[in-house]
Amino acid sequence: MKPRWRSGACLLLCGLLVWLLADAGRVRAAAAEGLALCGRAVIPALFPFMAASTMLVSMGFGEWASPRLAGLMNLYHLPGPAGSALLLGLVGGYPIGARTAAELHRRGLLTAGEAERLLGFCNNSNPVFLISVLGGGVFGSPRAGVYLWLIHVLSALLTGFFFRGSGRAPGRQVLPRDVPCQASSLPSALVEGVKSACGSMVSVCGFVIFFYVLASPLAGLGGAPGAGLVGALELFSLTPLLEADRVSFVLASACAGWGGASILCQTAAALEGSGLRLRNCVLGKAVQGLLAAGLAAAVSFYAL
Repeated sequence: MKPRWRSGACLLLCGLLVWLLADAGRVRAAAAEGLALCGRAVIPALFPFMAASTMLVSMGFGEWASPRLAGLMNLYHLPGPAGSALLLGLVGGYPIGARTAAELHRRGLLTAGEAERLLGFCNNSNPVFLISVLGGGVFGSPRAGVYLWLIHVLSALLTGFFFRGSGRAPGRQVLPRDVPCQASSLPSALVEGVKSACGSMVSVCGFVIFFYVLASPLAGLGGAPGAGLVGALELFSLTPLLEADRVSFVLASACAGWGGASILCQTAAALEGSGLRLRNCVLGKAVQGLLAAGLAAAVSFYAL
């Protein structure tokens, strides 16, 4: 971090610390609400799915699917192995897509440019959150959740076209495109899946609680503006503020496409040490949020 940015960040954090100390009672109450939200919605919805998706990765599912997704990835001027990051990102949720893209780059299967273009659209929300938490829990209908999930997938695929760029740079090294399958045994995959899901849930819940506290003053604004600002920070914190109406449906779709500052922090952590920049991911989530809002507005009359 550059010195001038470090100074600004330190001042901002000092101001945050002063607020936390000055309003300790409300901060404790907000943290307790965030913790309750994790126990009530976040962990039940995500933990089993994260364990199962990690098991799939360990069993070599991403490598197995790579050649079968080569045709799709050609549309984005990306090699076949990139398809495993897109698929696992759509199935496994944040930040599995970004983590897989970084791993493909570390293994030499994607160049830095290809991996960064892939980051623009491979990092997506868990379908369980969209269908179960938002659809069933907020809108009282899994059907609405399925619409949200389909919108999310379509908006991600459309966003990818913004990052097609050009083909291989002249003179650069041609990388191997076949992904070697290094599958674990089923017992090993089970142990790794559960342990990894436990560690990931601690991280996810930590971000949820922290950003829930930060978003608590914004929730007091009420209405769609307050909910939108909360959703821009932390996606799970948005759910208690939504109503079962079309405005909330569009807002939920837009915020799910954007992901929130909490998700971007998790993604930055997943990219740590890979040499990949977060810029395309931030830009991609902004574009996807706008596309998801437009698509949700178009189908809201049918979804609810």
